[in-house]
Amino acid sequence: MGGAHRHGASGALYLHGHSPVHRMPAHVKIVALVLFLLLVVTTPREQWWAYGAYLALLAFVAALARVPPRTVVVRLAIEIPFVLFAVLMPFVSAGPYVTVAGLTLSQPGLVAAGAILAKATLGVIASILLAATTTAQELLLGLQRLRLPDPLVTIASFMLRYAEVVSDELHRMAIARESRCFQARGPRSWRVLAQSAGALFIRSFERGERVHLAMCARGFTGRMPLVAAPAATPRQWAPALALPAAAALVLAGAFVAAA
Repeated sequence: MGGAHRHGASGALYLHGHSPVHRMPAHVKIVALVLFLLLVVTTPREQWWAYGAYLALLAFVAALARVPPRTVVVRLAIEIPFVLFAVLMPFVSAGPYVTVAGLTLSQPGLVAAGAILAKATLGVIASILLAATTTAQELLLGLQRLRLPDPLVTIASFMLRYAEVVSDELHRMAIARESRCFQARGPRSWRVLAQSAGALFIRSFERGERVHLAMCARGFTGRMPLVAAPAATPRQWAPALALPAAAALVLAGAFVAAA
C-alpha cells in the first residue's frame, strides 16, 4: 500500500493509501456505509449464508482498499462488549432448550446471539474500513456535506481535536502515579484511580471553558470554519453504491429463502 503509515494524530485510525476507496468522497462512503448497515440489520436472523455473503463483500472492499487483514482483526477488539452480551443470551433466554457440551442452552437464544454477533461484526468491519480509508477531516466535511446539523459537526470536530489532548493528560497522570510507586492492584487502588478520573474530568472541563472563552473572544458563532466538500459526480457515486446494491441482492435472496 505504499507504506501503510498512520496519518496525523487526529486520524490515528486512517491508513495512508491511494486506492480507489481512498479517493472516493467522504460523504459518498458514509451514505454507502449507512445503506449497507441498514440492509444487514434487516436480514432475517436464520439466513446464515447471507452473513457470509456480506462478509465476502467487505473482504473485497478491504482488498480493493489495501487494508491489511491483520489491521481489521486487531481493531475488532472494540466489539468485545457485544460478544459478552451475545454469550449471555443462550443462558437467559426462554426455551426450547438444547444441550451443548453438557450445558443447557436456549435454542432461540443461540439463534439471537449468533445473529447479533454476526450483524455487529459486519457493522464494525464496515466502520473499520471507512475509518481506515477516510481522514478525520474528510469525515467532518462529509457530514457537513450531508447537511448534518452544525452543532453535531462542531461537537464531532472538538471531540476529534481534543481526544488526544485528554489522552496525553491521562498518560501523564499515569506516569506521575507510577513515579510514586503506585500499582493498580486490588480494591485499595480504586480510591486513587477514582480521584485520578475526577481530576481528569475537572481539568478537561476547565480546559474546555478556557478554549470556549478564547474562541468567543475571536468571534466564534457556533459554526466551525470548515471548507465545504465538493459535490460528488455520478461516476463517483456508482462504485460506492455498488456495495449496498450487491448487499440488496443478497437480502432479496435471504427473504426468498426465508419465505
